Amino acid sequence: MNNNTQRQVLALKYRPKRFDDLIGQDTISTTLSLALDTNRLSHAYLFSGLRGSGKTSTARIISKALVCEQGPTSKPCEICANCLASNENKHLDIIEMDAASNRGIDDIKNLIEHTKYKPSSARYKVFIIDEVHMLTTQAFNALLKTLEEPPNFVKFILATTDPLKLPATILSRTQHFRFKRISDSNIIHHLSHILNIENIEYEKEALAVLTRAGQGSLRDTLTLLDQAIIYSKSIITLNTVTDMLGMIDPNFIDNIFNTILQKNDIFPLIEALESYEVGQVLDELSIYLKQKMLLNDSRFDLYMFDRFFRIIADSKQLLAMNSDSGFVLILTLNKLVEATHIKTIDKVIEEISNTTSTKSDIDIKQTKAIQEEKTQKATQELTQHLEKSEIKTENKQDNAQLLFKRLLDTVYEKNYDLGHCFEESFSLNSFSDNTLLIDSSAEGDCKVLLFKNFSYIKEFIFSIFGNETQIDFNKVKKKSPVIEESSPKIEEQSPSSCVASMS
Repeated sequence: MNNNTQRQVLALKYRPKRFDDLIGQDTISTTLSLALDTNRLSHAYLFSGLRGSGKTSTARIISKALVCEQGPTSKPCEICANCLASNENKHLDIIEMDAASNRGIDDIKNLIEHTKYKPSSARYKVFIIDEVHMLTTQAFNALLKTLEEPPNFVKFILATTDPLKLPATILSRTQHFRFKRISDSNIIHHLSHILNIENIEYEKEALAVLTRAGQGSLRDTLTLLDQAIIYSKSIITLNTVTDMLGMIDPNFIDNIFNTILQKNDIFPLIEALESYEVGQVLDELSIYLKQKMLLNDSRFDLYMFDRFFRIIADSKQLLAMNSDSGFVLILTLNKLVEATHIKTIDKVIEEISNTTSTKSDIDIKQTKAIQEEKTQKATQELTQHLEKSEIKTENKQDNAQLLFKRLLDTVYEKNYDLGHCFEESFSLNSFSDNTLLIDSSAEGDCKVLLFKNFSYIKEFIFSIFGNETQIDFNKVKKKSPVIEESSPKIEEQSPSSCVASMS
């Protein structure tokens, strides 16, 4: 008997048999214990949570508490026939079903048929359905009615790692208990307790590595502990555990970040890390940074933690895109080194303010000299302009006449009739301060023709007088022509004969 106990794996040998033995589920243990002691029991329970968090073990404990001859009680006697049979998983009234392999409607119909018969020896008949989310839709529908109103002597305990896959009708018919992830400190304490009982030497750092690899699952961690005991020849050390798991030695991770922070050559690190999976290296770097952040390591500041985590996250994304792992490793380490050169905003502002204060006197003198030079130059230019303005004023009007004559010629080139009307109707009054004042006596057909073609005339004015020219008109009366008696009589033409097609 003793030999069989020794050969039994740790996960089974140290499986909880009482509520007090459950690790990290104090709230659930307290609630179920009170329900048993006060006889306020539900007809169906649903346990959900991470694998290895204690769901099936709790289901077996509550089943034993229900069938115990002293029960229902939160503390089964462990000596009666029902308790002994429960501990050996041989009780006829505790029926366990794995829904992963028995998921069809026929399996559920067979289970429902068993609910019609009273317990053979115990007070209750308990049905434990593990991985219940694996049942088919038809199986769930068949189970609904029985789950809602089972016989008084029937209790259902459902367990699942994925409660979101369960129909809402199932969830509404059960008391739902959510098993939380077991903390690392609780797992390490439990491992230490087991190793002390087994008389096996260990290093606490090695247990921390095993716990981290177990990812919150106590069963997985105990499986790794079994493996570590064999590999390390019953002396569990940090080196043996990291070698067994293929993980990076924490001391080497510390050396990596020392090299990065001191900006030393990283190529020896790359050669040493080539034997590891890059994804695992990135995970180890993240875990190391998390620990240093919790410990408030003075070598790192908040901005550096933020940069490092962003770089590692980007590298994981590159790996997800099937990028070359060696390239990702080299890129990651180089980016981590480069991130140590980046200055914070506060430091940049401080440097700018210091630079400004040291150069302020020089800048003031230079600015003052430049302003004096500009003032002197502007004064000279103004004097020269005033000297030349008196000469230009005399010729300004003559120049305007020449420009207006050029405007008239341009209009004639566009269309003869338009030029004729322009010459008959418009004359230059003045041109000063970029304002062109034209005397206008347009009327009749010429007025219509000039109005229709004013857009062309306006373009000609801008091209000759300048784009900034302002155009203004001064309405004047048209002078009547004086005809001498000796002059020949001019035959009057009709207005339509003066209108020609525009080019």
